[in-house]
Amino acid sequence: MPRRTPVHIDGLPLRIVKRRHNRATCLIDDQDSLAYLGWLRGARERCRLHAYVLIMNHVGLLLTPEHAIRVPQVLVCVGRRYVH
Repeated sequence: MPRRTPVHIDGLPLRIVKRRHNRATCLIDDQDSLAYLGWLRGARERCRLHAYVLIMNHVGLLLTPEHAIRVPQVLVCVGRRYVH
């Protein structure tokens, strides 16, 4: 069954959880976590980041977008940097 398209509303806080397939480890060590935090700082220009949690098998974000279209842009931008 396909996923439902998420609804993002301007100025509405969102809780986002990013996991890898089969809940595999995504943040291996402190260096990975620091790099991820650096990329999140760069993404703050597009959304207000209120809180985050970095756990070995997932990342949790609480953010508020000024414009709803920016949520996927932030996630794609940070995700692409991390994959490399």
